[in-house]
Amino acid sequence: MPFAPGGPADIYARFIGQRLQETLGQTFVVDNRPGAGSIIGTDAVAKSAPDGYTLLLMSNTHTVNESLIPNKPFQLLRDFEPVAPINYSDLVLVTRADLAVSSLGDLLRLAKAKPGGMSYASSGPGTPYHMAGELFKAMAGVDIVHVPYKGSSGARTDLLGGQLEMMFDAIPTMVEHIRSGKVKALGTSGKARSAVLPDVPTISEAGVPGYEATIWLGLMAPKNTPAPIVARLNAEIGRIVGQAEVQRAWGAQGATPMRMGVEEFGRYLHDDIAKWARIVKLSGATSGQ
Repeated sequence: MPFAPGGPADIYARFIGQRLQETLGQTFVVDNRPGAGSIIGTDAVAKSAPDGYTLLLMSNTHTVNESLIPNKPFQLLRDFEPVAPINYSDLVLVTRADLAVSSLGDLLRLAKAKPGGMSYASSGPGTPYHMAGELFKAMAGVDIVHVPYKGSSGARTDLLGGQLEMMFDAIPTMVEHIRSGKVKALGTSGKARSAVLPDVPTISEAGVPGYEATIWLGLMAPKNTPAPIVARLNAEIGRIVGQAEVQRAWGAQGATPMRMGVEEFGRYLHDDIAKWARIVKLSGATSGQ
């Protein structure tokens, strides 16, 4: 688990681990090893025995990093086997509660009036929150300073404490703070409005046409993990995320289950790497931001 505790990746890793434990009769431990934009924990899995006992909980942070951080000690499709996707969530752009804005248009006007004078938090370079922010800056034509954290929990805490202006966050982990009025929601990042936040416009309709960003999660295994093990894990995870009760619960949180076979997930990873390479180039994002 190459991300800090408390974020959506951690939450869903623990959910999947518990369900796999019940099904397979083996204890699953979530080992959080955050740092360096997921590089530390991911490299640990790359160097693990390919026996099915060590898995990588990954996100589109990993597909972004293929172009954002080319000199990593591993390559995603060279050193790992695709296992299965888990789910995806739209993001929501939120500001601290006392910021003098009430719409995305207000925020854009404020940002353009104060170039470099506002900041947004992320859970680290290459993460979906970082890339959502850089894509937003590029498409909206605004200069907002990126403040990377070691995990989304720290970023979220400082936003709630009023120490910076805004952040992109996954809807499942931010929705209760929005409902309680601790932050302001100005726009969601999907093509359509979120069923969980139906009164919040999409960023595309609120002032940045064509904008879209999501966070998705999946599992991979070290390269050369035996195909029967990978197939068994894929089938079990697909069965878990396909359960009606799981789909209802995740839907209420703003997360949509993803089901793919091993080969299909491999193609998905290949295409996502190519997509984010284009966005990294468009945004001018770097691993040092």
